[in-house]
Amino acid sequence: MVNDTTRLLGLDGLVAERVELDVCGVPVVDLSTGHEQARCCPECGQRAVRVKQWTTTRPRDLPVGGRRVELRWRKRRWYCPSAACPRKSFTEQVAAVPARSRLTTRLREAAGAAVADGGRTIVQSARDHGVSWPVAAQAFTTHAAAALPAEPEPVAVLGIDEVRRGKPHWIWDEQAGSWTVTADRWHVGFCDLSGGQGLLAQVEGRTTAAVTGWLTERPPAWREQVHAVAIDMCTVFKAAIRQALPHALLVVDHFHLVQLANRAVTEVRRRMTLTQRGRRGRASDPEWQQRNRLTRSAARMSGKHVDRLVDTLTALPTRIGAPILAAWNAKEDLLDLLATARTQPNREHVHRLLDRFNSRCAASDLPELHRLATTIETWWPQIQAFLSTGITNAGSEGTNRVIKTVARDAYGFRNPENQRQRTRTATTRRHRGHLNPA
Repeated sequence: MVNDTTRLLGLDGLVAERVELDVCGVPVVDLSTGHEQARCCPECGQRAVRVKQWTTTRPRDLPVGGRRVELRWRKRRWYCPSAACPRKSFTEQVAAVPARSRLTTRLREAAGAAVADGGRTIVQSARDHGVSWPVAAQAFTTHAAAALPAEPEPVAVLGIDEVRRGKPHWIWDEQAGSWTVTADRWHVGFCDLSGGQGLLAQVEGRTTAAVTGWLTERPPAWREQVHAVAIDMCTVFKAAIRQALPHALLVVDHFHLVQLANRAVTEVRRRMTLTQRGRRGRASDPEWQQRNRLTRSAARMSGKHVDRLVDTLTALPTRIGAPILAAWNAKEDLLDLLATARTQPNREHVHRLLDRFNSRCAASDLPELHRLATTIETWWPQIQAFLSTGITNAGSEGTNRVIKTVARDAYGFRNPENQRQRTRTATTRRHRGHLNPA
């Protein structure tokens, strides 16, 4: 008979007979089997009529009402009525507490969901639910296998980026007479930048074969729906996309272009200080004091800060201040060019800004600017695609940040498969409805 205590406990197939407190004040719930299906043999399905013996189990469960509860289930062991059944006897079981299980199903599910959907580590989940690390790890694996789709949905804009994990592992190949990589330090991630699916998958190794291998495993209809691919300036990704997705528009993210420009300015500043002053930069050097403003966009600084920067560089000796000022002006020209993205610029305006940047780089004798201009020229079709579409790889960069956070919380991953599973569940929580943006 189902009573109020049974409804409050919420274990289907079990009936709460009575509740008492032990010496420590912990509620002890005595249970009995209330489902007739528990009397049917799990092998042949015949309903048993003869009891072999009684047994008592103590499965662990989630807290009820914020209090730890101990369960005490007194159940029967039945003789199977079919003489032909290989299973001569069986013990009662219900879906909430499977046979030979010391934990309820919902406790295992909660431990796995805490890692996959709650962002906890396996150690935290094991401590919070009172289980061991292997139990929590297995619960997470089971939960992740059911929560993550086996095949990603079609995407319109694909993002590809790499992330580093640990150190590479090598073994000596006797036949080849060389070292072979068994675990690569690089993982390449594929992200949905338009549909919100987050991280689609990760493959080990930063090679063209690794990227094309995953892409060619997708159905042809899936690959045909990819209209654009956002990458950083990596020739490996470029070759893989041209091989596996020749119809897709290749876009270079502007974040890495700005990073290269700032790096060029910093290299010029350091080289001028080293060659002209004969030492590294010091806090007393005016150019060192302006190092942060040199890498900031002038459009995001107040006018007085820009004037102070220019005045400081102009007041320096010409052999130090002029090259740094030239590099900073070239960087600002590039930022002006990239700022035309998402503004529907006409071709004449874009090429005017590009010509101004190239002319400034060519007029200087700085190898850092020449290298930067060569990079822009090499990747100009992909940069122009960014200016016209505004597609960025910010989603992939944000996913990499989450991946690094998860790895840092777990103190690293020794198993690449576990790492991929943990990071994919962590980066798809929003798409699966387990992350509140507020």
